[in-house]
Amino acid sequence: MKNEYLTYIKLTVLLIAFLSLASCSNDDNPNNLDETIFVRHKNADMPAYIRGNGAEKVFLVTLHGGPGGGGLEFVGDAFNIIEDQYGVVYFDQRGSGMSQGSYTEEDVSLDLMAEDVLALVKVLKRKYGNDSQFFLLGHSWGGTLGTATLVKDQSDFIGWIEVDGANNPAGLYDQYIETFTITANAQIALGNSVDFWESILEFVSKVDPISNLDDFSELNSRAFDLEEKLTDDGFINNPVSNADRKKLTFEYNASTAIWNGRQIATILIDQQGLFQVTDFTSQLPEITIPSLFISGQYDMIVPVVSAQKAFENIGSEVKELQIFDRSGHSPLDTEPERFAAEVLRFLEANKQ
Repeated sequence: MKNEYLTYIKLTVLLIAFLSLASCSNDDNPNNLDETIFVRHKNADMPAYIRGNGAEKVFLVTLHGGPGGGGLEFVGDAFNIIEDQYGVVYFDQRGSGMSQGSYTEEDVSLDLMAEDVLALVKVLKRKYGNDSQFFLLGHSWGGTLGTATLVKDQSDFIGWIEVDGANNPAGLYDQYIETFTITANAQIALGNSVDFWESILEFVSKVDPISNLDDFSELNSRAFDLEEKLTDDGFINNPVSNADRKKLTFEYNASTAIWNGRQIATILIDQQGLFQVTDFTSQLPEITIPSLFISGQYDMIVPVVSAQKAFENIGSEVKELQIFDRSGHSPLDTEPERFAAEVLRFLEANKQ
């Protein structure tokens, strides 16, 4: 059994090596990219799925939510439109998706994960050329990671798009309490689902005013319930059903992705208390590249006030704030055509 296992491991390594070499071929059609590369950085191997139109060598590097989501969670109608014009890089972060490596508490930090993103860009430049241009997009937790990356080094990027991003996770606790209260009172005044919203007011009244992990976790969980109720009552569009996203079943090993996601979330949130201490507000003036902030009006997970404060504090001379009035936390799914149009307009205006 041991020899058979070793033989299997050797064959697997050879297959991975072959696929890696194949992905680095210079014979790719730049107008129709569909390949996977692997970024090896400080004890982690992280896949990046590169798709779309690379003819202009303009790439949108995406940072998924979580911690512990997956790069391919963006796949769908909105990004299909974006891929028609530009290359899109879907990146599995350290400890997420199909990435591999060591993820003890001592091995992981937000700063190290920002280094991973910068390492990804180095690999992309090596593959597509130093004249390639890169925009960075972060959704939700990806907004935290993207901000950390740009504060560390923004020189490789010509634009930043933050989508319902948490650049101040430490502030979410108070934002939840305020947003839940305002939303509940507004819905009760309209006579919508009164029993539900009264229960939310009762819940908020019992939350400790001092931030703590237990109440934060409960507030975060309830935020999803609030968005579901707002969708049921017609304030948020129903998410577009993305057949392309179902392909994740074949591109991800579910057990690996679930294991990775739980482990990295436990380390960053539970063990390191990242969401209780991280606040980039005072460092946002250091980011000077063109920036676009997109938020759903009814975002309960990262309330719209987060985007408004980021817009006010960013150091960019070229900056925009777009509020999607029929969306919650994922406007790319609830208003995909408008989302794609805004992103493409921003890329077109700021590419060099």
